Amino acid sequence: MPLSAPRGARRRKLRRRADMPLLGGARPPIAALLALLLLVAGATALVLGDHDRSAVDKAVLSSQQRVAEDGAVALRASLDESVTDLQRAAALFAGPEAVPADTVLDKLGKVYNKWRGLAVIDPGSGALLAARGETIPLADSLADKTGKADQSSGKDQGSGKKDGAPAPRLVKLPSGDTRMLVTAALRGGDKPRLLVASGTLNVPGISTGENRSLLVVDSAGTVLAKDGPSISRTAWAKRAAKTAAAASGKTPEPGGHPGASGNLMGGTDKHRTAVGYAAAGRAPGESSPAGGLGLSVVTSVKVTEDAKAVRTQAFGLVAAAVLLLLAVLVTWILVRTVQRPLIHLYLESRRLGRGELDRPVRSFRGREPARVGAALESLRGQLLGGRPTRTGRARGGIGTRTTVIVCGVVLLAWAAPLLLLLNRAGSGVTVPKQLVEDQRRRTDTAADRVRKALNEGWADVASVAQIVGAGGDKENGKESGKEQADTSSAAKAVLQTTLREHPRYRSVYVLDADGKVLTRAGAAPRHPAGRKPYADSVAQLNTSGKEPAVAAYAAVPGGKGRTVVGEYDPQFLISMVTRPGLGQVWLVDDKHRVLAADRQHGFRAFSRLPGGHLDDLATKARKDTNGTSLLHRTSGGSSLAAAAAFTGGGAVRDLGWQVVSEQPASWLELPEYTAQRHTMLAGLLGVTAAVACLGWLHIIVVRPLRTLADQAEALAGGDRKTVLFPQHHDEAGAVVHNLELIRQQLRTAERPTAGRN
Repeated sequence: MPLSAPRGARRRKLRRRADMPLLGGARPPIAALLALLLLVAGATALVLGDHDRSAVDKAVLSSQQRVAEDGAVALRASLDESVTDLQRAAALFAGPEAVPADTVLDKLGKVYNKWRGLAVIDPGSGALLAARGETIPLADSLADKTGKADQSSGKDQGSGKKDGAPAPRLVKLPSGDTRMLVTAALRGGDKPRLLVASGTLNVPGISTGENRSLLVVDSAGTVLAKDGPSISRTAWAKRAAKTAAAASGKTPEPGGHPGASGNLMGGTDKHRTAVGYAAAGRAPGESSPAGGLGLSVVTSVKVTEDAKAVRTQAFGLVAAAVLLLLAVLVTWILVRTVQRPLIHLYLESRRLGRGELDRPVRSFRGREPARVGAALESLRGQLLGGRPTRTGRARGGIGTRTTVIVCGVVLLAWAAPLLLLLNRAGSGVTVPKQLVEDQRRRTDTAADRVRKALNEGWADVASVAQIVGAGGDKENGKESGKEQADTSSAAKAVLQTTLREHPRYRSVYVLDADGKVLTRAGAAPRHPAGRKPYADSVAQLNTSGKEPAVAAYAAVPGGKGRTVVGEYDPQFLISMVTRPGLGQVWLVDDKHRVLAADRQHGFRAFSRLPGGHLDDLATKARKDTNGTSLLHRTSGGSSLAAAAAFTGGGAVRDLGWQVVSEQPASWLELPEYTAQRHTMLAGLLGVTAAVACLGWLHIIVVRPLRTLADQAEALAGGDRKTVLFPQHHDEAGAVVHNLELIRQQLRTAERPTAGRN
């Protein structure tokens, strides 16, 4: 309102604003508090139901799904490695002149022993140029070249089709065995050639037993490989195979397993079988030659334990009933002590602002309403011609802030025990033995995966050593300076190609017989200075420092002590031991020093395992080829721990490394922990509702009401200069509007008197 406007117009404007409908104030937070508490009570009664045997079945089923996912990842990684190994090996033989077919196969046979058969063929005529091992079906090898490839073989992006070579495919031999055919183009010379390899489709490296079975099925549900007790002819096994086959074509969820997965329960009530399945697929945009083959892994285990049911329904009903009573009580208190006094203060102040002074202002309970009421009564007397008086602070009654705090304490007294004390699972929870056994199997699978990855890395380095040896030595053993420079340049090009195509390495280099670096690609070598190269193996280069140094050594054939070294990237080791649902996972050396850990928890290089029970478990695992596990109980809870040593030989046979894992039992979907989590959820919801709504009430109502009491007492004490502006358009704001009207009336009435004096 402009200052030049008439005083009467401003007064009428204030009256209209004071009579506007009330918005906000005490009603919304009180109503919201009641509504939320009713919802929390209903949720408490629902979520705290009885948890019967099906909850334990769910935990076991989830564990089988994780086992199947591990198997699918291991299967896909193994097949992908076979494809990329052949393609990279073929690329290493590229050059201006064609390497003889027999020489190519001989060199590959010395390095890789994974393929059942190797052959070099002429793609134009289909003629066989050289062969090793079992007979390869040449017609299937050339199928893609004529455009008749199976669509399921992965002709889409990431299928593995490279440089015009056919994509990987599965073929059935007359004997009934299934083979995966991998083809790579051999570059060199004028005539194109194809390098073809056939590999066995084996089940993943998951230890089976009397109760566990493992199947590998294709997109039609046909069993291609199996291990463990024969179950492929049972009705539930056929259903599981069909379900897994259907899941192989589904799009995986972001951030989860790179392929569809799930679980189901088979058998009868007396003979139950938990089944997990997972597709060995690839995530969208991910390059995986084996991801397009439509393979899935199915694992099953007999459920022999009947868990004890957890009864919480009565507890939930009682807790919900108590909360209902408290909700009604708190709402009644807030309405009586906060909402109603505010409304009555508004009505009394509006009456005085309109000039209705015939009856005294009513008395109020509560400290702040009583202070405002006393000030209004003093202002009524001043409007009738009295003098300003100091009303003083009303001492009687409980403050509004204290009332809100008491209501909050009452609600927290219900929620805090649920959040912190009641329905605690403790360390005596019954954990099915199957879950402990699954922890061991998954840890053993992780150890086998790391072992194979390190061995595959050594095989790649050995393949590079074959190429370096072929180009670095002449028959007479003598080279000119120019020839030596050309040889060094060619070796460096091979190393750079290897580093670019193998993300597992941080650096690749060549050492002489004395350990001196001749040429390298990538980061600075960490081979110990002055030490001769290690023998053909994977070696651990340090036992202290910020990060572990691990390298694969492969001697150059006829290289007079020269050795090709590929140092593994620490992130590669971390990726190998990172598996969801396995808990904390560590890769440790023979002295139980940590070399890598899963990404979620991190690690400090060469630190000790966090617990003596893990050290004891790792010591015991050295004597057990399938690993070992235990259920570790402490006063703070229980955990599933397992350890598995590297077995099976290869380039890592002398390392003595192990994979150790530990998972808190509270992370499992057991009924006791489910009841605990649901109880804590109910308590957390109660705390959230109380804090949010009462905090809202304190900010919107209690603090403005205390300020209002100070303003009313100041006005009653004679302060006519301070203009009163409402902060919010609610009950307290309306009272402030009315006090401003009263201030203007008193100021107008005092001016003639001041003029006469």
